[in-house]
Amino acid sequence: MLNEMMHRPVVMETVVKFMRESQLPFQGQVAEIEAYANERGIPIIPHETAKFIDFFCATIQPQQILEIGTAIGFSASLMAQHLKTQGHLTTIDRYPEMYERAKANFAKQDLNDRIELLEGDAADILPSLTGNYDLIFMDSAKAKYIEFLPECMRLLKMGGVLIIDDVFQGGTILDDEKEIPKRVRKIHRKLNELLQLVLPSKNHRSCLIPLGDGLLMIRKEKETSEF
Repeated sequence: MLNEMMHRPVVMETVVKFMRESQLPFQGQVAEIEAYANERGIPIIPHETAKFIDFFCATIQPQQILEIGTAIGFSASLMAQHLKTQGHLTTIDRYPEMYERAKANFAKQDLNDRIELLEGDAADILPSLTGNYDLIFMDSAKAKYIEFLPECMRLLKMGGVLIIDDVFQGGTILDDEKEIPKRVRKIHRKLNELLQLVLPSKNHRSCLIPLGDGLLMIRKEKETSEF
C-alpha cells in the first residue's frame, strides 16, 4: 500500500516548532545553561535532540559516559543526571573559553566528582583513554568524525552506543559536492564517507534519526573497531 507520507519532508518547520515548544522544559541548572547558550548563539544541541538524549539516558542508565565536544557543558550536565550511583562522565573540549565556562557550570551543580573535564584535541586525548563506556556522545568537528570513529568503537563496551550529532549538514548531505560552498566541502565529503562506511556495515547496528541536524547511532555488536 502506498504511503503518501514517504514523499513529504521528514521534519517540517511546523513540526520542529511543535517539538521544541510542546515538550516539557528542563529544570534547574540544566535549563539555565540551555537558555544562556540559546540567548548568546552558543552551539548546543537543540531542545528536541536534548529531550531524546534525556529519554535515552534515562532508559539505559549508563555507568560510564564519554563526550567529545563539551561546549559550555549543557549536554554533559543533562546526561550526568542519569548516571548510576558510581557513574562517571568524561568530556573533552579544545577551546579554552568553552572549557572555563563548562568548568564553572559543573561546579555550580556539584558535579566535579562525577564529571572529568579534559582540555585538548580529541585526536590526542582519545588514544590515552582506556574505555569501557556505555555511551559516547560525539558533537565536535564534523570533518573529524570519521577520524575519531575507530577510537570511539575501541572505547565502547560491547552493547554500548555511540551517538554522533549533526550528520545531515543542514540538509545538504546528499547534494552534489560542487553545489556545496568551498569552505565546507571537506565537512560534506567526510560526513558522506562516514555514512557510507557505517550504514552498510554488518559488524555493528546503526540507525539515523532526523532530530536537529541528524543523529547517527551505532551499537557495538562485535569486538572490532572495523566496519
